[in-house]
Amino acid sequence: MPTYNIRGIDVDFPFEAYDCQLVYMEKVIQSLQEKSNALLESPTGTGKTLCLLCATLAWRKSLGPFSTGPNVKMSVITGDASGGPSSQSVTKGFPTIVYTSRTHSQIRQVIQELKRSAYRPKMVVLGSREQLCIDEEVSLLRGRTQTKACHVLCRKRTKDTKRRCSHYSRGSGFLKSNPHLGDEPVDIEDLVNTGKKLGPCPYYLSRELHKVVDILFAPYNYLIDPAFRKSLQVDWKNSILIFDEAHNLESICADAASFDLPSWLLTACISEAKNCIDLSSKRREDSTDKSQNPDDFAILRALLLKLEKRISEVPIESKELGYTKPGPYIYELLADLNISHDTVPKLIAILEDATVLIEEDNQDKANRNACRLESISDMLNIIFRDKDNNHAKSYRVHVQEVEASAIDGLKGKASRTLSWWCFHPGIAMEEFARIGVGSIILTSGTLSPLDSFAQELKLEFPVRLENPHVITPNQIWAGVVPAGPSGFSFNSSYRNRDSTEYKQDLGNAIVNFARIVPNGLLVFFPSYYILDQCIACWKKMSHANSTTTWERISKHKKPVVEPRQSSLFLLSIEDYMAKLKDTSASGAVFFAVCRGKVCLVPFQNHSNFVLWKTPCTDLLRLK
Repeated sequence: MPTYNIRGIDVDFPFEAYDCQLVYMEKVIQSLQEKSNALLESPTGTGKTLCLLCATLAWRKSLGPFSTGPNVKMSVITGDASGGPSSQSVTKGFPTIVYTSRTHSQIRQVIQELKRSAYRPKMVVLGSREQLCIDEEVSLLRGRTQTKACHVLCRKRTKDTKRRCSHYSRGSGFLKSNPHLGDEPVDIEDLVNTGKKLGPCPYYLSRELHKVVDILFAPYNYLIDPAFRKSLQVDWKNSILIFDEAHNLESICADAASFDLPSWLLTACISEAKNCIDLSSKRREDSTDKSQNPDDFAILRALLLKLEKRISEVPIESKELGYTKPGPYIYELLADLNISHDTVPKLIAILEDATVLIEEDNQDKANRNACRLESISDMLNIIFRDKDNNHAKSYRVHVQEVEASAIDGLKGKASRTLSWWCFHPGIAMEEFARIGVGSIILTSGTLSPLDSFAQELKLEFPVRLENPHVITPNQIWAGVVPAGPSGFSFNSSYRNRDSTEYKQDLGNAIVNFARIVPNGLLVFFPSYYILDQCIACWKKMSHANSTTTWERISKHKKPVVEPRQSSLFLLSIEDYMAKLKDTSASGAVFFAVCRGKVCLVPFQNHSNFVLWKTPCTDLLRLK
């Protein structure tokens, strides 16, 4: 394995590195050494993820050994799951690396790249209960309903031992007897399999393990959402935050800091508040449980009714445009309800009690409906996040009236949505500067223009890079094929693509490509529907010598078609690779869908990509 000395750091890289990869790793290490933020753009296919991992972990290793094996402090691992502050900074003294991407499928690919590297840091992947829960009943639930159900079954004061989660209690003991968990790269599926085979809850296992890891993998929202971030026991001071595939980070940050409150949701919350009054009153009558005060829930219901009335009174002159005000107007609206920085803590506490009460009742009745009142608490936390209300300047209040018939359960009633929209994604990102993060690295294949991207995020990015591609001009030829062999226009518009002439000439063109190009051929269609329609047509359509278009394609390249079912996908990849290696044939052709499953697979020994897209056909040939 080659080793490169970059800015005084020895970086082990599994391949001979391209020049652009060395430049990329240099920028990563510069950002880490100088404790500065970085915007790094490197085209897809340049090995960005592997470079990022190797450079970051090499820098981390230069500070001291990873927390694997005997280096892990058992006092941290076996701590209480509900736990106090992490003692990580005391036991290790090294910054934690938090690696995020948009989805878990993308993180799964990152873990595969980590396995290819020479580095073995202590690691864990964080996921939601939907992905990690193995309880037979709770795993069937979703969202907040699942979260609350988990809390109820894991609560120590639960009297019914049969309804306690047996997996929850096994987590700490399992980590104590298996301290090497996380020394080798593990994915969410690995944690789930461990839980099913050996008993510990994968969700709480990951939550305990994350306290002592060198690198933590998670989706964006675990860092951007304040509630998620607060739940992580990470020493944020001098930590390293990496946002991979960060090209859509702006919209995610803005969405995370915004909310919509439609009429149907507010109506459901009012109904739940009334239900809380009845439930708490009944508990007081049937037992000595005085923990829930019906008067509190009566106040909550009254406030929600006033909010509903206040929204209905907003003057809307145009249904198309709605009613829009500057962000600080939200405080004027809520002040009419006596909701302010002074009163909101009490109101949020009442909402939390109401949520617990509703969820406990849902459990007793085996009701899987989600509790709506928690959305009001989330809304208030967004509005009253800062005492000075300065963040409100980046917002707009909007009230929109929509057709009542489009809203479930509100036929015949006026329906309005109160929105508080964030127009500055930096609102979410500037929090990281407040908590003392060492470096923030944003990277993607498309970040340009970097200046405007940095301004949107309200952060300074001294280290920047716009990398060229590893493919040189003499390795690529790109061109447009405007028409088929018979002269029919390759316009794949909705009106044109269903014609027999279009499909016939498209098939003839692929026959010609299959005849002249070596090895593999990947043909991408805009959708599964068009893919299926074309192949069905080619299998029926005969040529002059009575052979079908499909048979003519198969004569030159053995065909493989991307399946719709994810469970069959790996088999199709194996089939394609096997046909490529078959010396009795001249290669294989893989028919797939743009942005589908095949687009994520690194193929070898293929010669061409052919993309059939609207409005014309592009041919990309890689030598």
